[in-house]
Amino acid sequence: MNNFLQYWEHISSSDRILILMGGMVLFWVIEGYYPLFTFSYKRFRHAGINMVFLACTLVLNVIFGFTTLKICDWVTIHHFGLLNMIQLPEWVRMILILLSLDFFGQYAPHFLMHKIKWMWKFHLIHHSDTKVDVTTGTRHHPGEWLFRESFTVAGVFILGIPVSYYFLYRSVSGFFTYFNHANIRVPLWLDKPISWIFISPNMHKVHHHYKRPYTNTNYANIFSLWDRLFGTFAYTDPSKLRYGLDVLDDKTDEDIGYQFRLPFDKTIKSDY
Repeated sequence: MNNFLQYWEHISSSDRILILMGGMVLFWVIEGYYPLFTFSYKRFRHAGINMVFLACTLVLNVIFGFTTLKICDWVTIHHFGLLNMIQLPEWVRMILILLSLDFFGQYAPHFLMHKIKWMWKFHLIHHSDTKVDVTTGTRHHPGEWLFRESFTVAGVFILGIPVSYYFLYRSVSGFFTYFNHANIRVPLWLDKPISWIFISPNMHKVHHHYKRPYTNTNYANIFSLWDRLFGTFAYTDPSKLRYGLDVLDDKTDEDIGYQFRLPFDKTIKSDY
């Protein structure tokens, strides 16, 4: 276990990028052979649009990531945080940290972005994709990234999470982001048992349905526990779903300029 944590504490930037892009490429290939939906779209153009948003996220990670790592170091040096107040087996500690950061970094800010109008306007960009595939997982407005990272940092500080577990969480969360968004056909007999513990592909696709009530369900990214606990869990036949949003014109989903301006467009209905 010590060697495992040492790896994540000192993981190189190249390894982090390899893990990030490797997961995307893996599911990109799989969805090419076993697609859930056969979209009539230019797959590489669609990916290119979403890669623009990924590039923005990577730049923000470079700019603000230093602060997060400093906070991780500070709580470790000063033994600060709730998890530093109790002695736990390391494997239990690891599970609790992944569970907790899934709440702080994903469920909580995601839930709020569906409840607070001005935050929802930033989240519109993610939901505006009418051809949800693995690259949709990278489609986030820079403003949304700031919301999520602020909550993640709060979780790191409150719980007292060291840098090793922060990097581990980022990689696990990235894997599930690609897994959940990938346009892959998963049989019910396999997908449903996965959803008992984790966020499964079919489960997350429900969240991308174009209108309520399904849009306002399934907020977590790794564990389905949070949605089940707070009553936001939903499951249905994915073949009956339609992607996009009923408040937007589907034709605008690949207009980058329009997408970046969406949060500031007062003509867009935002009562989510």
